[in-house]
Amino acid sequence: QVQLVESGGGLVQAGGSLSLSCAASGRTFSSYTMGWFRQVPGKEREFVAAINRSGDRTYYADSVKGRFTISRDNAKNQVYLQMNSLKPEDTAVYYCARKIGSGSTYYSYGYDSWGQGTQVTVSS
Repeated sequence: QVQLVESGGGLVQAGGSLSLSCAASGRTFSSYTMGWFRQVPGKEREFVAAINRSGDRTYYADSVKGRFTISRDNAKNQVYLQMNSLKPEDTAVYYCARKIGSGSTYYSYGYDSWGQGTQVTVSS
């Protein structure tokens, strides 16, 4: 089972930027599509972005398109989420996840391994 550890969350004012990182254990990182999700209390975990194994194809939720950028470094076993023009509604716990081979890209049931999450708070 892979271990995923997120970092980089924090408090930022609206309009600001944050960069999240996710470090993965193991030697098979480059074999999997990776994703970022977010969750606020009382709501379901929401898809944010995903990136395919080679990093040449990305997917975004409409709510973050044009503001967030997902990337990966397979040599370092890391996936990143650059978040710009942050809004108060982006406030959530952000999770890194590994996608199951044939699973859905856009829903949490398509992923089998999750990090512990990192809090992002955007003040107005």
